[in-house]
Amino acid sequence: MSVGYRFSAAFIVSLLILQMLWHALIFPPAVVPRWLVAGLFVLPILPAVLMLARRGRHAPFWGAVAALFYFSHGLMETWATPQVRTLALVEVALSVALIVAASWGGLKARFDKRKHSPTV
Repeated sequence: MSVGYRFSAAFIVSLLILQMLWHALIFPPAVVPRWLVAGLFVLPILPAVLMLARRGRHAPFWGAVAALFYFSHGLMETWATPQVRTLALVEVALSVALIVAASWGGLKARFDKRKHSPTV
């Protein structure tokens, strides 16, 4: 497995754990059952987690797609809810890291190709 896949897998699992801890234990909702909110926030990353369990090669891509949701959520919470600013910034950082790790193979191929092409 490539380095990008391994890092992507680590960030996917980290986002899953962050969502469960954040919405079920650290800052649970006041009105709605905590299991419901935690379950809803885990749903976007769940397909990538299941693909990782089956060693699917598309897991990083689908994890990065879910990370776009978490990135937006993290930015919104950073500005809207000062009590969870630290958690939200961790969510943003993990999301960006996952997107970069999932794109690493393509970025590496593009820049290696450019380095080896003749200049005109």
